[in-house]
Amino acid sequence: MTTPPGQKNRTDFPRFGLPAYADRFPSRPDDRSVLVEVNESSRVEIDDALEGLPRATIRADFHCVTTWTYPNADWSGVLFSDFFKKYVQPDEAEEHRITGAAFYGQDGYRTTLLLEDLLRSDVMLADSLDGLPLTIEHGAPLRLVAPAHYGYKNLKHLKRIEFYSTMPKIKRGISAFLDHPRARVLKEERGRWIPGWILRYVYRPLISRAVKDFRKAMAEHERKQN
Repeated sequence: MTTPPGQKNRTDFPRFGLPAYADRFPSRPDDRSVLVEVNESSRVEIDDALEGLPRATIRADFHCVTTWTYPNADWSGVLFSDFFKKYVQPDEAEEHRITGAAFYGQDGYRTTLLLEDLLRSDVMLADSLDGLPLTIEHGAPLRLVAPAHYGYKNLKHLKRIEFYSTMPKIKRGISAFLDHPRARVLKEERGRWIPGWILRYVYRPLISRAVKDFRKAMAEHERKQN
């Protein structure tokens, strides 16, 4: 598969994200429970979000918005469409059809995606990467994998999903600028209001420093755990 516009392949898959999240880690790294809420009315706590659903595996490239790509990652978990059919669709009112969802991580990060994007055949809730259980570096205990969208939509350390008929604004200011509503890689939707090809040159110089900061924070976290 041809590398998308503005992307360059990496041979490694670093822990990565916004600088503010380098020192943030999941509070319950072994807890696979997920809180599901629909239109701020029905709410259910699922003890194990993957239990009882058919397992699936996909091979897909992971595209970071800062222009690096980790090719051919093997993800395993359950398809998001199966999760939606089991836990959300039965409670979906005809007059209030779901249009999207907001995702919340144990580290405080949050993002949104439209339902039409979430129901793609390659979107999953994953607990395994390249044949091994997810590590904290890559989103343990559960993460969203949406290969057609930049990495900032692939939320790590999942703890809560809120489904909506009318999507709320969960980010404002600079955070809203950094979070495109769809963030499709092939359309280079890196952020709002500025063409994606311009943002390549803003983001690319930040990669090396971010990799170092996240690696240092991970090493310190592991030291404290030991």
